[in-house]
Amino acid sequence: MATKARERGPARPQVKVPPIEPPAAPTKRGVTLLGVGFCVAFVAMLFFAFVADVIREQEQFALDTVGNAVLHAIASPALDALMNLFTTIGSVPVVGFVFAVVAGFLLYRRHRAEAGFLAAAIGGSVALNSVLKLFYQRPRPPLPWANVLPDYSFPSGHSMNSLVFYLAIALIIWGRAGRRTGSIAVVIALVIAIAVGISRVYLGYHYVSDVVGGFAAGLAWLFVVSISFELVPANWARRPWARRTTKR
Repeated sequence: MATKARERGPARPQVKVPPIEPPAAPTKRGVTLLGVGFCVAFVAMLFFAFVADVIREQEQFALDTVGNAVLHAIASPALDALMNLFTTIGSVPVVGFVFAVVAGFLLYRRHRAEAGFLAAAIGGSVALNSVLKLFYQRPRPPLPWANVLPDYSFPSGHSMNSLVFYLAIALIIWGRAGRRTGSIAVVIALVIAIAVGISRVYLGYHYVSDVVGGFAAGLAWLFVVSISFELVPANWARRPWARRTTKR
């Protein structure tokens, strides 16, 4: 018997894995916010469908015929510099750099769910925008004072990605820092996105409907991702499976 025990080797120590904490029951406020999120996403989808249907029929909105000219009429060197700054904030290099910094910080603080949410939001937005552009194939505005870019115009990628990205960061701040700080972050994110959208029309890269369509598509996508990651409502942001409880 002793010989057989030696052949089998020493017994392996038993490692006890603490149980996963069960999900918390949603609060009444959480269910309400979740319902609001669904409504916002649905309305945004309907509005985008309306704008896209008009564009697909090769029609133009009234604002498309005057929007670029009206903004160009107030052009000045100082305003040109400001609008170029805003459009740069919504560009892929800047958004990519900010994403790397924020995602790295979230991973460093072990907020993996929030980092994944941000990656899904902006990654999906970029991919969805590319697909929509190829589907509708709307040419850029033919304006004498603007550089006509080689890709398509609808929906505006700068506008869509800026709204999704900066508002996603604001939602993360809301979930971590609370409603007061989160509300300020949401307002700042919306101001940035709107400024980027206006700059695209001012510089002649997009029609007004391109920007509005980008905002609608971006808002719908963001709320779909937010609901999926339980970041809306805010009190579901902390993923229960990321925490383990230990028995004493």
